[in-house]
Amino acid sequence: MDAAYDAKRINETSRQFGHVPIIDKNARGREVISMAPHEAERYKNRSIVEWANGRLKEDFGASNVMVKGHCKVTQHLMFGVIVLFADQLMRLL
Repeated sequence: MDAAYDAKRINETSRQFGHVPIIDKNARGREVISMAPHEAERYKNRSIVEWANGRLKEDFGASNVMVKGHCKVTQHLMFGVIVLFADQLMRLL
C-alpha cells in the first residue's frame, strides 16, 4: 500500500462515515505508534484478501474477462477461484 494512505484527512473522512480505518502507519522519520491488537488482526486479514484478489486478477484472468452477461462473467471468475484454490491446495501438499 502507498505511504500516502496514512494521511490525516483520509483517516478523519473514514471516521466521519462511521468506519474504523485500518491503515498501516507511515513513520515519516518519527516513531510509529503501533496498531491495537484487534486492528492488527483485521489488517492481516485484509492483506490476505487483497493478496488473493491480486492473484486472481494477475494469474487467473480476472482482469481480462472477454464475455458479456452476469452469468458468464460470474462463471469465468468462479473458474479462476477454483484454480486459485487448487493452486493453494497443491502448495500445501
